[in-house]
Amino acid sequence: MQVRSGLVRGGIAALAAAAAMMVAAPVAGADDGAARGRVIDSAGADGFSVNFDGGTHFVAKLFGLKLSDGSMLKVYCVQIDVGLRTDQDMIERPWAKYPEASSPFNKNRDKINWVLHNGYPGNELTALGKTLAKKGATLHDGVSKEEAITATQAAVWHFSDGKNVDRAKPLPYEDADASADVLAMYDYLVGSDNAGIGQQPKPTLNISPAKADGAAGSRIGPFSVATTGDIANLTSELPEGVRLTDAEGKTLKAGDIKDGTKLYVDVPKDAKQGTGGFVLKAIGHLDTGRLFVGENYDKVPAQSLIVAESEKTQVSANAAASWTPAAVTPSTSATAPPTTPAGAPSGEGLANTGVSAAVPLSLGVLLLGAGGVLMLLVRRRRNSAS
Repeated sequence: MQVRSGLVRGGIAALAAAAAMMVAAPVAGADDGAARGRVIDSAGADGFSVNFDGGTHFVAKLFGLKLSDGSMLKVYCVQIDVGLRTDQDMIERPWAKYPEASSPFNKNRDKINWVLHNGYPGNELTALGKTLAKKGATLHDGVSKEEAITATQAAVWHFSDGKNVDRAKPLPYEDADASADVLAMYDYLVGSDNAGIGQQPKPTLNISPAKADGAAGSRIGPFSVATTGDIANLTSELPEGVRLTDAEGKTLKAGDIKDGTKLYVDVPKDAKQGTGGFVLKAIGHLDTGRLFVGENYDKVPAQSLIVAESEKTQVSANAAASWTPAAVTPSTSATAPPTTPAGAPSGEGLANTGVSAAVPLSLGVLLLGAGGVLMLLVRRRRNSAS
């Protein structure tokens, strides 16, 4: 494998190259927001040189790809016959955008992804040694880092470029023990156990609805969780006495929550009006199998790279609830209406307020009678006088 620094020596040549880049190169960050980075040769780890059928040999190496956000990915090469470059950005692309339409990569990409997940550094050296021993391999002091890198890269090249390791002499410069270990691991990675792994979706997390309301004394919800990751953290932002539960009222913890779980905010009956919420965080594995292609591939081809080590990616989502006090039920101990006084006629149950209505009525009758008597006496006096 050739590693080209891309540095142009000589004043005139350097000026010409700079002018060409100003005209032809896309502006950084103007491509669609895809991840981008550059190969850092010194951040990698070396394997051994590998012999392939036909008499060719290439050096296996695990490279470092530093992204624009500062994170570092560990990557292997695909496109074995294209030179690796450190002088141009590598842009993340979906597998379908692999730059060579006729390459074996396009039909074998699931198998390449399986190699990455089951090789190194996807698995620790001790775990790899145990796996190979179970498969009947005879190892020499386990699997070394150099052996694991070499076998994994060789298996990737087998599927991406149709290269087969020279079984008679896998390693041109190493001893027989190292050659046997590399061949054993290579055979496992390209053998019948390799069922392929499809391109992994980015981890997602959603809580629906984002907000709900109800009354004290009820379970508000459900809040449905949809995620492609693993719930790693639950943070409740609820007042004292208010709990996050399942439909039966069991208090939930982060380990109880997964894709499809339904959550409720359980509010005590005596709670005052209030609000609260909760936050979920999910962890997903995003990086293994990601493809990076040279930004200027059409003009200056650069060996494409595929990510070898999964870094955990975290996503979060939150939901909120609000509640009102429980409705007050009318009391059954309210004051009963006054009863009819003893001896009162039926239907006269109204309470007396002030002077009785019978008093003015009696006075009116007496005055009317007195007036009549007075008029009778006046008539008699007139008759006697005449």
